[in-house]
Amino acid sequence: MNKKPDLETLRHSTSHVMAHAVKTLYPDVKLGIGPSIEDGFYYDFERAEAFTPEDLSKIEDTMRQIIARDLPFERSEMKKDEALAYFSKAGEKYKIELIRELPDEKVSLYTSGDFIDLCRGPHIGSTGLIKAFKLLSVAGAYWRGDEKNPMLQRIYGTAFPTEKELDQYVQFLEEAKRRDHRKLGKELRLFSFQEDWGPGLVFWHPKGAMMRKLIEDFWRDEHLKNGYAFVYTPHIGRQELWRKSGHVDFYGDYMYAPMDVEKDYYQIKPMNCPGHILIFRSQTRSYRELPIRFAELGTVYRYEKSGVLHGLMRVRGFTQDDAHIFCTAEQLETEITETVQLAFHMLQRFGFREYDIYVSTMPEKHVGELALWEQATGALKSALQKLDIPFAVDPGEGVFYGPKIDLKIKDALGRAWQCSTIQVDFNLPERFGLEYVSNDGSPKRPIMIHRALFGSLERFLGILIEHYEGAFPLWLAPIQVALIPISEKTFAYASSVRDMLVDKGLRVNVNTRDEKMQKKIRDAEIEKIPYMLIMGDREQTEKTVSVRSKTKGDLGAMSVERFIKETGKEMQGKIRTRKKA
Repeated sequence: MNKKPDLETLRHSTSHVMAHAVKTLYPDVKLGIGPSIEDGFYYDFERAEAFTPEDLSKIEDTMRQIIARDLPFERSEMKKDEALAYFSKAGEKYKIELIRELPDEKVSLYTSGDFIDLCRGPHIGSTGLIKAFKLLSVAGAYWRGDEKNPMLQRIYGTAFPTEKELDQYVQFLEEAKRRDHRKLGKELRLFSFQEDWGPGLVFWHPKGAMMRKLIEDFWRDEHLKNGYAFVYTPHIGRQELWRKSGHVDFYGDYMYAPMDVEKDYYQIKPMNCPGHILIFRSQTRSYRELPIRFAELGTVYRYEKSGVLHGLMRVRGFTQDDAHIFCTAEQLETEITETVQLAFHMLQRFGFREYDIYVSTMPEKHVGELALWEQATGALKSALQKLDIPFAVDPGEGVFYGPKIDLKIKDALGRAWQCSTIQVDFNLPERFGLEYVSNDGSPKRPIMIHRALFGSLERFLGILIEHYEGAFPLWLAPIQVALIPISEKTFAYASSVRDMLVDKGLRVNVNTRDEKMQKKIRDAEIEKIPYMLIMGDREQTEKTVSVRSKTKGDLGAMSVERFIKETGKEMQGKIRTRKKA
């Protein structure tokens, strides 16, 4: 009796079957690689013609035929020179490149029927064990992820042990597609990318800019309540600064080329931390001042290859909700604890209640003494334990200068998104010679905490768009109320209502276009505006408005004063401030 295969092996085997089917249908195609990935698998192909949806359907049909034959997956080994000769004869240039780089004298192959592929494996017992699969999409992918290499076609697919699990996943994908922030951002006119300006650089349109303002205002208010001081730092700095910080050595691939300015080299900033360090170092600091907390909505720029750019989630220019805390060793755990509490408070404001928490430890490529790494890691773990917050350890995923806490929020679809990060750093204070005067008058080195709670405003807004499917809570909606006068006779009344609402701080749009009422209502629904106030002759005479809620439907007629009171309650129920004890 065949053992039920694990998911990774099942998907890798399905990728092998897909390559078999593609070579059967299109013999001239050249094969790349075909691994399993988190949600499925892919395989890269070189083909002159682009794969179409019709091609994917044909490939799926051929895969079903191969699966129905229940062909065994048979592993074999071949000497490197023999394998090179075999794949050279087959014209598989990408396989030849891979074989030449393998250190062993033999390579492993897997055969199913008349199809042989270079592969480490493992595979399931036979093709007949594949019960449920689907090909999903085609995308371009540079061979081995290098833009200097040829562009191949990557076919994505997924596989599950049962049809029921596959159907559930396909439904999930359809729901995710409906919530795609790139689609909704365009439909709701929140943001855009302009090719004339360059990829990966965001243009915020009025409604998106209003959302940013609301988030930024909340962010600033909460930081002031929690003892942070705001700073601003320049967008470029001397290259030597980034060498001193270690970013050139450890982060150089994500930094833009330096600029020659009067025979001195400058680089656009990928991080805000060196700027905050220089502000700290600009004057003598006393232990009585610590902890010092500098906060900045700092825009940074990082070189991301065009193939990995993805709407607001992966961009080249973004604004970090950044802060750096300079503290003593005795203050470290308390500062971590309070930062974690602030992160939870601020994320809950946006409706996020479920999280995955990780402590990421020392990576292979790092700086600093082991004892300091252990001290910092211990402080992070202790803070979470005292807050009774479950966490997992993510080995080797810390940053080069220190360990960190990573907080991933769960959205409406249960997807985890990296947001808050809290990083302990002994290294940069050492590199930049930071000191404070201790209570006995001697100089001491502060500890530095790097932290961002939303991560970046761009990415956080992308998450919010998908979480709420563009239908934002009242306090966050860029337009909260759509006023819909039925005819020109009620335009003046609509204008007076607008003034009353705006005077109370509500964000209002008056639709005075020469259109039917149903068209105006439909437009407001498409824009996902929380409330519509409809005004005809009766409402004008009685000084009322007919209220329609996006979530609750028709609420009937009420006075403007009552509507203001009710919406005020709705927003107040969502606004909870947090003051430090």
